[in-house]
Amino acid sequence: MTDQNLAIVVLAAGQGTRMKSSLPKLLHPLGGMPIVSHVLATARKLDAAHVISVVRYERDRVAAVIGVDMPESVIVDQDEVAGTGRAVELAIEALPAGFSGEVLVVNGDVPLLDADTLGRFIEAHRADAAAASVMSLFPPDVTGYGRIVRTDAGAFDRIVEQKDATEAERAIGEANAGIYVFGVNELRDQLAHVTTDNAQGEKYLTDVIGLLRAAGSEVAAVPVDEAWLVAGINDRAQLSEAALQLNALIVRGWQLAGVTIQDPATTWIDVKATLAPDVTVKPGTQILGASVIATGAVIGPDTTLVDTEVGEGATVKRTDATLSVIEAGATVGPFSYLRPGTILGADGKIGAFVETKNANIGVGSKVPHLSYVGDATIGEGSNIGAGSIFANYDGVEKNRSEVGSHVRTGSHGVFVAPVRIGDGAYTGAGTVVRKDVPPGALAISVAQQRNLDGWVSRKRPGTAADAAAQAATPASDD
Repeated sequence: MTDQNLAIVVLAAGQGTRMKSSLPKLLHPLGGMPIVSHVLATARKLDAAHVISVVRYERDRVAAVIGVDMPESVIVDQDEVAGTGRAVELAIEALPAGFSGEVLVVNGDVPLLDADTLGRFIEAHRADAAAASVMSLFPPDVTGYGRIVRTDAGAFDRIVEQKDATEAERAIGEANAGIYVFGVNELRDQLAHVTTDNAQGEKYLTDVIGLLRAAGSEVAAVPVDEAWLVAGINDRAQLSEAALQLNALIVRGWQLAGVTIQDPATTWIDVKATLAPDVTVKPGTQILGASVIATGAVIGPDTTLVDTEVGEGATVKRTDATLSVIEAGATVGPFSYLRPGTILGADGKIGAFVETKNANIGVGSKVPHLSYVGDATIGEGSNIGAGSIFANYDGVEKNRSEVGSHVRTGSHGVFVAPVRIGDGAYTGAGTVVRKDVPPGALAISVAQQRNLDGWVSRKRPGTAADAAAQAATPASDD
C-alpha cells in the first residue's frame, strides 16, 4: 500500500567529475542498470506517495532514464544556487501543499542501499518522533567523513566535518552516511535559514541538522548494519568495488535459490537476469541483461549471454550469445557466436566455430562446425555440413535463405541467397547453390574429377614428394 506520509527526494544533480567521463556519473552501468536506476528501484519498493528527482548536469539524459525507470517521479531542475540544501529546498516546493509527512533524502550515487534498510530507518525515525534522523555508519576507514558526535547518554548531538574536528572528534568511528529523514514542516522551516555563507558558496543540507539542534529539536542517528550499504560512487575504482559487492549479493542469492554456481569469483550475473533452480553455471560465465535460464540448463565455462533465453536442459559451452533463444535440450558450443535474432529449436545443435545471425534453426536440426548461418530459416531434422556459408549479402542488401526439413548438405557448401532448398533434399560437398533445389533432389556443382598422372615427377622433380611417389609406384614390367 502507498505510504501517504512519505515523500522521497532523489538527489541526481551532480556532475561526478572524478569519473572523468563524458557519460554522467549516475548513468554509468552497474549490474546491467545505470547507477541511478538502482536507487529508483529501491524508492519504488518503499511505495512512497511522492518521489521527486532533482537533476541538473546533463539534465535531459538523466531525466530520460528516470522517466523510463520511474515515470511517476516528478523531475525538478536545480537552479544556479548549488548544494544539497538547495536541491532539497526545490524538491520540497514541488510537494503538494497539504503534504505533512516525512521526507526521505537519498543520493542518486548510493546504489546498494536496499529498501529493507531504508524501511527500518524510517520506522526508527517515526518511533523516536524526531524532527530529523541521520543514517550513520562505522566504516573501516573513517577518514574524510563527517563524524557523529553523541552526548554522554548516547543521544545524537551534532555532525562535525573532519576539517573542523578536534583530535578527539577525529577519533570517533561513527560517521554521517548522508541519508536523512525529516519531518517536512521542520525541514521547510529550517531550509529558509540555510545560507551560502561558506567557502564553496553552497547551501548544505547538513546545516539543517545544526539549525534543528540549535532550535532544541530532537535529531536521531541510526547506524546502518554494513558500511558498504551506503557507499557512494565517485570514481571508477569505487564503481568496481560496488560492482563486486553487488555481484556477490546476486550470486549468493541465486545459490540460495537452488542454482549451482561453481566459481562465484568468475561468475557475473546482472540484476535483471533470471535463473531457475537446478541450473548449473560453470566458471568464467557472464549472464547479462534480461537473460532467462530454465531448469537443468548448464551454462559455461567461459560463456557470455546477453538478453538470451536458454531452455530446460540445454547446454551452452564457451559461447557468446546476444538476443538469442536456445530451446530445451539444445546444445551450443564450444566457440560459438550467436548474434541477435538466432533461434535454435529444441534438441538442435550449434557446434564449434559456428556463427549465426537472424537464423531460425528448427527442432533437432544441426549446424555442427565451422559454418556461418546468416538470415536463414532451417526446418526440422536437417544437418548443415561442416564449413558451410550462407552468403546473405549481395553487396547492396541482405537476402534470406530457406532450408527445408530433413535436408542434408555436404561439407564446404555455399548458399547464395535468396535460395530455397526443399524438404529432404541433399547437396554435394563443395556445392555452390545459386538456384532453388526441389524437394528430394541432389544439388551438385562440381566438374568431373581428372587425375594427371606423373604430374609431380614432371613439375616437381627431385622433391620429397617425387621420391615418395616413385617409391609408391609399382615398377613397370617393360
